[in-house]
Amino acid sequence: MKYIDEFRDGDIARKIAQRLALEARPDQHYSFMEFCGGHTHAISRYGIAELLPPNVTMVHGPGCPVCVLPIGRIDLAIQLALERGVIVCTYGDTLRVPASAGLSMIKAKARGADIRMVYSAADAAAVARQNPEREVVFFAIGFETTTPPTALVIRDADAEGLENFSVLCCHVLTPSAITHILESPEVRQYGTVPIDGFIGPAHVSIVIGSEPYEHFAEEYQKPVVIAGFEPLDVMQAVLMLVQQVNTGRAEVENEFTRAVSRHGNLSAQALVSEIFELRSTFEWRGLGEVPYSALKIRPAYARFDAEQRFQLSYQPVADNKACECGAILRGVKKPTDCKIFGTVCTPENPVGSCMVSSEGACAAHYSYGRFRDIPVVVAA
Repeated sequence: MKYIDEFRDGDIARKIAQRLALEARPDQHYSFMEFCGGHTHAISRYGIAELLPPNVTMVHGPGCPVCVLPIGRIDLAIQLALERGVIVCTYGDTLRVPASAGLSMIKAKARGADIRMVYSAADAAAVARQNPEREVVFFAIGFETTTPPTALVIRDADAEGLENFSVLCCHVLTPSAITHILESPEVRQYGTVPIDGFIGPAHVSIVIGSEPYEHFAEEYQKPVVIAGFEPLDVMQAVLMLVQQVNTGRAEVENEFTRAVSRHGNLSAQALVSEIFELRSTFEWRGLGEVPYSALKIRPAYARFDAEQRFQLSYQPVADNKACECGAILRGVKKPTDCKIFGTVCTPENPVGSCMVSSEGACAAHYSYGRFRDIPVVVAA
C-alpha cells in the first residue's frame, strides 16, 4: 500500500538505527522534543525508543489538542448543555476530558445534557439544520489542522443564514506553544528540560508550511525537522536532527516532503484569516496563559461566536493535584513519574487529559510502553 507499508519496513528501520548508532557521538547527549502527539503515539506503538542509541532521548511535547484543553473550557460547554438547554456537538475524545466537580461531557450527557459526538464541523451544522427550534453549539478544538474546516462551516452558515448555529472556539496555534516552551524557565533558565531540537508536526505543517518554524532555528538556534507519522518518518527525522547537532547547524528541514511545502496550503490559510483573528492570551492545560496562542471569531462573524451569543465568562480551574499531566505536557516529567499513572488513572478512568486521547503521552505509554518500565527479575 503506497505511503504506508514502505514506511513501516522493519529492515529499513534497522538500517536507520545502525546509521544512528554510528552518527551519535558517545560523548554527546541528544534530547529532542516531538511536539506532536501523533509522533508520541508512533514512538510508543512501534518501539522506536528501543531502536535509538542510549544517548538519544525523546521528550514529549504538548501537541495533543485534547490534552491541552483547560478545564474551564470544558466547563463552559457543559454549562451550555446542562443549564441553557443547548445541543453541544464535539469530537469523540473531547467527551471524556475531565472537567470540574468530577464531570466530563460524557458524564454530563448521562445527567441529561444533549451532547453529541460528531466527526466534523459540518456534522454539527447538519444537527443545527435538523433542529431549527434548538440552539446548536460546535465545541471546536484542535491545532491548525482542524481550523480550516471550522472556518469553512462558519462561512457557509453565514451564507445560508443558519441562525441557530454557533461555535465555541478553542483552536490553538503550534508556533506560539513552541515559543512558550523555549522561553520557559525549565528550558531557558534552569535547563531542567534540555531541548536540542524539535520534530515538527506533520498535519499542522501541511496547512501552515515549514516557514513558520524558521524563527525557532534562527532565534533559538534549535533545529527543526518536520516529519510524517510513520515509524520510518520519525527515525529519519531523529537521524537528521543528530546530524544537524553534530555539524553545529540549526535549520528547518522537511522530511515529510510528500505532503509539506515551505508555504503550506495558502487557500486554507486565507480562509482561516477571513474568519478568525488572534486572541491576546489563552490558557493551555500545563502551560498556563500563552499570549497570542489561540484564535477567536472575527467581529464580522460574531453572531456565530458562542462566547458572545451566550455571554460566557471563562473561569480558570486548577488541575487535579494528584495528576502530573501539566508537567508531562511541558516535558518536565514522564508518564511513569505520575503516582497515579496506570493505577487510579487509566484510559477507562482518566484523571488527567493526557490519558484520554490516543495521542496523549500517558495513553500512548499505557497502551504500548508501560511494561518496558518494569525491571526484569531473573530467578536464581
